[in-house]
Amino acid sequence: MRMIMAPMRGYTDAVFREVWSRHFTGLDEAVAPFISLHKASEVSLKTLGELGQKGTFSLPVTPQMLGNQPEAFLDLARLLADQGYTELNWNLGCPFPMVAKKARGSGLLCHPDRVDAFLERVCAASPVEVSVKIRLGRQRKEEMEAIVPILNRYPLSRVMVHPRIGTQMYTGRPDLAGFERFRAACHHPLVYNGDIWSQRDFTGLTRRFPGITSWMLGRGLLADPFLAERLRGGFRGEREETLARFVAFYEELEAAYAARLSGPSHLLARMKGWWACFHQSFTEGERFFRKIRKIENLEAFGKAVQAFWDAEPDWQFSPNEGWVEEAEGKGMNKEA
Repeated sequence: MRMIMAPMRGYTDAVFREVWSRHFTGLDEAVAPFISLHKASEVSLKTLGELGQKGTFSLPVTPQMLGNQPEAFLDLARLLADQGYTELNWNLGCPFPMVAKKARGSGLLCHPDRVDAFLERVCAASPVEVSVKIRLGRQRKEEMEAIVPILNRYPLSRVMVHPRIGTQMYTGRPDLAGFERFRAACHHPLVYNGDIWSQRDFTGLTRRFPGITSWMLGRGLLADPFLAERLRGGFRGEREETLARFVAFYEELEAAYAARLSGPSHLLARMKGWWACFHQSFTEGERFFRKIRKIENLEAFGKAVQAFWDAEPDWQFSPNEGWVEEAEGKGMNKEA
């Protein structure tokens, strides 16, 4: 079984990946947030940003490219090969309208001819393996009926599937019946990605899709950094140890961003962004988050967080209970 950290722009950067890997276990790799390229002339060592050479990070990383120009992909692939990387993932899933309207990310799923031409060019010339991260469509899941046969024609190393359409963004539930149809039609190894929040979710999904051996963790992992350990059965869960580990992780994460970001206002904004994730795993998290999101001073913010830690056991670390088993009990063979 393979566990992969999902690429989430603004969250799963090198700082988070490194700090996470010093405090938690259970992941085999991360897919880095995408490198956005419009044309080949943009490719340079600076393009790689935080990636650097392969092996720089504790957690193995697979780079990802967002764009619709095959020559830009190939130039980036050559540069990555020189740095020791062996795979480049093509983003066909980004749902944001500003991206999609330029026929990038999930916006390309309305244009199967362009997907075909892109893959024909890059698969013939790339010095590294080519993989794809994809949604079930942009406007309609039926768009996959044209896309999957195209994917099958090329030697992709794997296909990472988020079973929503682009216009859904992250609302609603993943379309498990749609993923099932994709799996039946696609000849490549698949990675499931979408709403794994708990052990209950994972158990339900592995029962429904027993042939899937690679799983991508996104928002669930950001809310509960212990999630990969839970899924592998290696999490003991004593309350005192859980809190101590989480606080140590949080404090190192804050210190790492303080060393990287320019000034207290940037650090305050970044840590508020993290509490938008973390609060979901605390019994009093919603009330606490409503309080701290109004704070505009870093010192006051730090005092509020410390007061929250000191108030335990009035609150408890209580991650999401999940949704898949409940759906299974009501007929998981129907479309989710």
